[in-house]
Amino acid sequence: MYQHFLLKKECIFILPSFPVTDMSDVVPPEVRPKPAVPAKPPNVGVPSPSSPFPPQAPGIGGGAPPPSAIPVPIGSHGSQHISTHSVGHGVGHGAGHVAGHTAAHNGAHAHGGSHSSGSGSTLLGYIGIDTIIEQMRKKTMKTGFDFNIMVVGHSGLGKSTLVNTLFKSQVSRKSAGWARDDKIPKTVDIKAVSHVLEEGGVKMKLTVVDTPGFGDQINNDNCWEPISKYINEQYEKFLKEEVNITRKKRIPDTRVHCCLYFISPTGHSLRQLDVEFMKRLSHSVNIIPVIAKADTMTIEERQDFKQRVRKELEMGGIEFYPQKEFDEDMEDKSDNDKIREAMPFAVVGSDKEYQVNGKRVLGRKTAWGIVEVENPNHCEFAQLRDFLIRSHLQDLKEVTHNIHYETYRAKRLNENGGLHPISSNDTQESNL
Repeated sequence: MYQHFLLKKECIFILPSFPVTDMSDVVPPEVRPKPAVPAKPPNVGVPSPSSPFPPQAPGIGGGAPPPSAIPVPIGSHGSQHISTHSVGHGVGHGAGHVAGHTAAHNGAHAHGGSHSSGSGSTLLGYIGIDTIIEQMRKKTMKTGFDFNIMVVGHSGLGKSTLVNTLFKSQVSRKSAGWARDDKIPKTVDIKAVSHVLEEGGVKMKLTVVDTPGFGDQINNDNCWEPISKYINEQYEKFLKEEVNITRKKRIPDTRVHCCLYFISPTGHSLRQLDVEFMKRLSHSVNIIPVIAKADTMTIEERQDFKQRVRKELEMGGIEFYPQKEFDEDMEDKSDNDKIREAMPFAVVGSDKEYQVNGKRVLGRKTAWGIVEVENPNHCEFAQLRDFLIRSHLQDLKEVTHNIHYETYRAKRLNENGGLHPISSNDTQESNL
């Protein structure tokens, strides 16, 4: 019995000791717990006022993230690829954007992860695609941008005053040294005055092109030709800069982005000169018709006159901005239809302030009261300003470049069989 006990005891001590096995090694990959998805860092996308660098996600330039924060897509055959693409012609030349390989074609993203409807996969973490807007904003604030506006109409319609009112500064030709005793030129003369305006850190070089003498002669035949010639000359300058062998990093843009055409408040119909001018130039520049000095008409007269003008423009086949064929989607069409129905805007301009109900307002003082320029019940100046500057300024520049300039460029290249590159010396000689 004792011997039996010893045998048992011996058996107990003789049992081999196997190493402890980690059960996670034998668990199939598909049932393993997924790593936690890192949330969008709170500071990403919110630039620091003192920092000159764009916002960065954790692990970018700030040390390696912990292993648990590095998402590895299940079933992937390697590390996730990041590809960079350059942005095309837009605000800021050469601004780049980074997109994950699984979201390279759709760009859809959310704060918790980016989803790709094309491949059905999900990015397991924040990349920072949305910071491209902030990058473009910073670049635009550094470089600024150009905007060139032309005003056309016969003398006495308040063109200079309206431009000063639009930009709330003395930017018109008359404000830059014009004297009231200057005689009206016998032919149409083109005068351009440039100013640099800054608001909220954004710089804009504004050029106002005036056309004194237009429509002021007894014989106004072909008086639109000098204006058409000037518009095409600016296209030609830009085209020559583009075909230079050594091009400038930023080509000076003197092309006319918008033409405000002032209609006399007759209350009857358009003049033949109005119809001919807009018909001949509507395909080379963005024309925005406005009814000047709208305070000379009653509200009923103003509405009747606007309907009559719209009908005459339609009958004459005159296309004014925004053109229907340039609406990009249904949202643009809906917004632009409202604008087209309100045009031509009946406006009043004034750079003088008056006290009205305890507030200082821009207006025109009459015997029966003050016409408030920015009051929508008095005139449509506020609608014109919002449309021209606050909602469609960039679109005016894009239509000028992509439609009107490209039309001129294609025509010139077809006529001459292509422009030969020119040297800087040739450019200087042409400028002289």
